[in-house]
Amino acid sequence: MRRLAARGAAGDAGEVVAPAADGWDSAQARSPSPWRLIGLCAIWDTGVFLPSAAWNGVSSGVERRRLNEAKKLSSVQEIQLKRFEVTRPRGLGNKERGRVPRMARQPAPPWVHAAFLFCLLGLGGAIEIPMDLTQPPTITKQSVKDHIVDPRDNILIECEAKGNPAPSFHWTRNSRFFNIAKDPRVSMRRRSGTLVIDFRSGGRPEEYEGEYQCFARNKFGTALSNRIRLQVSKSPLWPKENLDPVVVQEGAPLTLQCNPPPGLPSPVIFWMSSSMEPIAQDKRVSQGHNGDLYFSNVMLQDMQTDYSCNARFHFTHTIQQKNPFTLKVLTNHPYNDSSLRNHPDMYSARGVAERTPSFMYPQGTASSQMVLRGMDLLLECIASGVPTPDIAWYKKGGDLPSDKAKFENFNKALRITNVSEEDSGEYFCLASNKMGSIRHTISVRVKAAPYWLDEPKNLILAPGEDGRLVCRANGNPKPTVQWMVNGEPLQSAPPNPNREVAGDTIIFRDTQISSRAVYQCNTSNEHGYLLANAFVSVLDVPPRMLSPRNQLIRVILYNRTRLDCPFFGSPIPTLRWFKNGQGSNLDGGNYHVYENGSLEIKMIRKEDQGIYTCVATNILGKAENQVRLEVKDPTRIYRMPEDQVAKRGTTVQLECRVKHDPSLKLTVSWLKDDEPLYIGNRMKREDDSLTIFGVAERDQGSYTCVASTELDQDLAKAYLTVLGRPDRPRDLELTDLAERSVRLTWIPGDDNNSPITDYVVQFEEDQFQPGVWHDHSKYPGSVNSAVLRLSPYVNYQFRVIAINEVGSSHPSLPSERYRTSGAPPESNPGDVKGEGTRKNNMEITWTPMNATSAFGPNLRYIVKWRRRETREAWNNVTVWGSRYVVGQTPVYVPYEIRVQAENDFGKGPEPESVIGYSGEDYPRAAPTEVKVRVMNSTAISLQWNRVYSDTVQGQLREYRAYYWRESSLLKNLWVSQKRQQASFPGDRLRGVVSRLFPYSNYKLEMVVVNGRGDGPRSETKEFTTPEGVPSAPRRFRVRQPNLETINLEWDHPEHPNGIMLGYTLKYVAFNGTKVGKQIVENFSPNQTKFTVQRTDPVSRYRFTLSARTQVGSGEAVTEESPAPPNEATPTAAYTNNQADIATQGWFIGLMCAIALLVLILLIVCFIKRSRGGKYPVREKKDVPLGPEDPKEEDGSFDYSDEDNKPLQGSQTSLDGTIKQQESDDSLVDYGEGGEGQFNEDGSFIGQYTVKKDKDETEGNESSEATSPVNAIYSLA
Repeated sequence: MRRLAARGAAGDAGEVVAPAADGWDSAQARSPSPWRLIGLCAIWDTGVFLPSAAWNGVSSGVERRRLNEAKKLSSVQEIQLKRFEVTRPRGLGNKERGRVPRMARQPAPPWVHAAFLFCLLGLGGAIEIPMDLTQPPTITKQSVKDHIVDPRDNILIECEAKGNPAPSFHWTRNSRFFNIAKDPRVSMRRRSGTLVIDFRSGGRPEEYEGEYQCFARNKFGTALSNRIRLQVSKSPLWPKENLDPVVVQEGAPLTLQCNPPPGLPSPVIFWMSSSMEPIAQDKRVSQGHNGDLYFSNVMLQDMQTDYSCNARFHFTHTIQQKNPFTLKVLTNHPYNDSSLRNHPDMYSARGVAERTPSFMYPQGTASSQMVLRGMDLLLECIASGVPTPDIAWYKKGGDLPSDKAKFENFNKALRITNVSEEDSGEYFCLASNKMGSIRHTISVRVKAAPYWLDEPKNLILAPGEDGRLVCRANGNPKPTVQWMVNGEPLQSAPPNPNREVAGDTIIFRDTQISSRAVYQCNTSNEHGYLLANAFVSVLDVPPRMLSPRNQLIRVILYNRTRLDCPFFGSPIPTLRWFKNGQGSNLDGGNYHVYENGSLEIKMIRKEDQGIYTCVATNILGKAENQVRLEVKDPTRIYRMPEDQVAKRGTTVQLECRVKHDPSLKLTVSWLKDDEPLYIGNRMKREDDSLTIFGVAERDQGSYTCVASTELDQDLAKAYLTVLGRPDRPRDLELTDLAERSVRLTWIPGDDNNSPITDYVVQFEEDQFQPGVWHDHSKYPGSVNSAVLRLSPYVNYQFRVIAINEVGSSHPSLPSERYRTSGAPPESNPGDVKGEGTRKNNMEITWTPMNATSAFGPNLRYIVKWRRRETREAWNNVTVWGSRYVVGQTPVYVPYEIRVQAENDFGKGPEPESVIGYSGEDYPRAAPTEVKVRVMNSTAISLQWNRVYSDTVQGQLREYRAYYWRESSLLKNLWVSQKRQQASFPGDRLRGVVSRLFPYSNYKLEMVVVNGRGDGPRSETKEFTTPEGVPSAPRRFRVRQPNLETINLEWDHPEHPNGIMLGYTLKYVAFNGTKVGKQIVENFSPNQTKFTVQRTDPVSRYRFTLSARTQVGSGEAVTEESPAPPNEATPTAAYTNNQADIATQGWFIGLMCAIALLVLILLIVCFIKRSRGGKYPVREKKDVPLGPEDPKEEDGSFDYSDEDNKPLQGSQTSLDGTIKQQESDDSLVDYGEGGEGQFNEDGSFIGQYTVKKDKDETEGNESSEATSPVNAIYSLA
């Protein structure tokens, strides 16, 4: 488990309850404009944009670190970011901001770290004036200096500006006024200076190339854009050329030149074959930065493909291909043996002479290179030699900058990013192999285009105040500074006595309203220029607040937060903070007030809750605003997911239990590998855990639980390691080829986190069983090469399977085939047998030999046989299959059998003889002198004389007794006469037959059994089994009609097993652990009922009943009396084989009597009711009058409130209907229920039940039918 932290020293947690910002721009890896920097400051201060979480990602090496990251803006910054322009106090307020970048999961661009340092230093930003006040123009958006456009699209040159009044725009092209009105293709967007050049009606984009500059003007001044150089993208065609084959000696160096056509921008170069297969590059063969393909030494395999240089152009997205080069390699070893590629001394094995290194690029021993500050420095050294040289890089007098230097192109290139002046000096590359070394020195000079040291900022002054504009820049060579005012050189502008120019500074004294203007500073050298606009505005404005009033801010306990109070005024207002409208100005201790007026609370505590007031004051007045601060508890994951290791297919649960402030809404989500986790069918997300069913290899990775509220979040990370089956081995190669062996080498696949324990080598041959793979051998998981023993005349193909604890990999792709030479067989077929399938034959069978034991073509078998011990000559036949039948044999005679393998190269070794037998016939004799002795009521013993062996006519399997139950000694008892058998394997003379029925007459016969079947039957023997004990009484029932008596009933045993003498009943009273004295009752054999008078109404009784004969008592059955009403509701206990109570005669009679009484009661009630007074007729006959309906005013009902109550024993269901309890009897249960209605005169129609309303019936289909008594209430 890994816990992540990203709170940081400056990580505030706060949320402004106010309209959210319009949107968020993605962070871009480029130098930000000033508003971007200040925007980042605000976000850093409020805890939303944290570098460790946003760019640096999550460090997998940090254990149990916590991230509690605030997500909202504190104070009024979110309201400010809602608008594209955000204002601030003169000289101290917030700098212009753009949209806030989202948290991006990518490394932080270098400018971000500078931005954070800029924020922490609390430096001032550019001055912003509210847009409702007059102000000179400010450029807000413009195209890049080098603007390359697609010739297929319309041209767009951007220029946006703001000001009050709104500025007008005009352009220059190549330093001359560009008259837009004269060119029908050129237009300017409304309320904007953006140029649109439309080519839909024709025209050439190249005609509009040049240098453009935008001017934004209102009555207070003119602002300028950069000089925008417009160029049209070019992707020229490759010149046609015929390339002759390149002839080169093996081992020599080679350079294939690309020379791509010059494009704008430069194309991306890559090499492929003419069939569009990429050229594999390595230390020996690689592409240089100039696009050429370099061979440090040419090998014979380089001739297997051709080489074509390809150029991909950015704007047109087209790829142009140069005619391919064809190589012809001259060699002393013309065979391209693949086994030599991995030879430890490949070059000498191929007869290539070894050479010391020499440089192919750059030439010579020294060169120089110039690079601009901030760009990437790329140094390259490509050397030839045999063996291929290794390249190493060094810097003279120091180490390479480890944080910026990286090696590319197999160490042939050194790249240093973001070059600075200290990266200048001498670098050298060293190329070496075992023959020697050589080095090349590169002198690096770092120059610099102008870069800002102090960029001029807008200047806002009150009448009579002093100020200055500063424009300082550096570069190499030193840049020159030129001042302009409203787009004109300062020298040609009207004189201003209040203005003084001192080099890179303009000083203003006693400024007046007439001093308003826009000044431009242009600093340049031979490598570039910088242009900055800064206006001077003279205003007299009382303080004003720029954010909505009475904001609510929620912050997290113990975090740092900052309360902003954006304001504006001229002269500069002073700002003070108060808490709860009392006390002195807040500054010092836990509070710190920045120059821009923001109040920082270094560590939020519960007592910091309250109302904060900021007051801005200048000589023209004052303004104030209030902010209410609420402090919330932090979100914490107190039970975090743990690192787990799981096998594929198992279930994994990751816990994540969270504590948070109850007033905040908690959301728990999961990330996998720092990306949102898709919850599929195999996953189940709960509030405190994530469960993954059937874990697969793709589930491996880091899982992050993100517990977040509106204000903060906590992260906890765990890593799931999935133990999967290994990946298949690859790149099988056969070497060391011999007649009976070969070496197989393979490259292991990924073990998927479970070490490989074994490799299984399998083979397939294409003659006997093509497509069928067989195991050849097994090797430890630590090897990847093995010598395989081979059989003659097999066309082998091999594959390898890797095995670990989880399972087996998929088989590797098969190797190339290898055929061994033939030889005579070295073995014979196994499992030779001779058995008769008929009484006069013998079938000889064997297991055929497989491909690895055939050893040659046309494998066949020589089958030999003769009768045993007769010394007669061998009979023989040649067979191609795996069986042969010998006919006309005597019955069950032993034979000697031999089967020998033979192929076209010769015979196998002389085989050993195997004894087989011809077919069997049925036995001719039956056992004699069969004697029966009765052992007990269920078993007898048998004894007999063996038969002569010649009468068996086969192999004696067993003696078998057939017996059946002829009759029972009990009269009128039907018995089954099904025959049964008992087997006595082998040559035995006695045995026991068990599991007989007592008190029965049996008959028995015996036979001899061989492989063919039964012989004749012996004489029939009769015997009688003695009396035994009976089986248990059937259907033992215990009923308790009242608290004084218990009724017992039972049925006779299924198997009396003798003459029944009666029944024995034993019973005992018990109450919990207390047991009374046992009582024994004996009954006659015809008695099947008994009543017990209870002496204790509280205790229960345990009854044990058994039947008995002269032999003794049989199996007993035990039941207990029902529990008292306060313990259980059942009224009877039954044995497992009891009959349904509804089938008992006494119960049916009782139910019929009850039904008759109810019918009489209903008839009497209906007749009485029809004679008694009026009653209302329902207007809707489908809706019955319920018990809750009020009585009619005319008194037509004589029933009291008691009449409308349900009868005792019924209950009201949830939908208001009256439902019977389970113990109530319904006429429907006995087949007499049905639909019924009353006519309006009160007469009864139909049966005893009333049809329910449709809705009621559909909602209670499983409920019992309405009782006849309930029908009265439904009809009332």
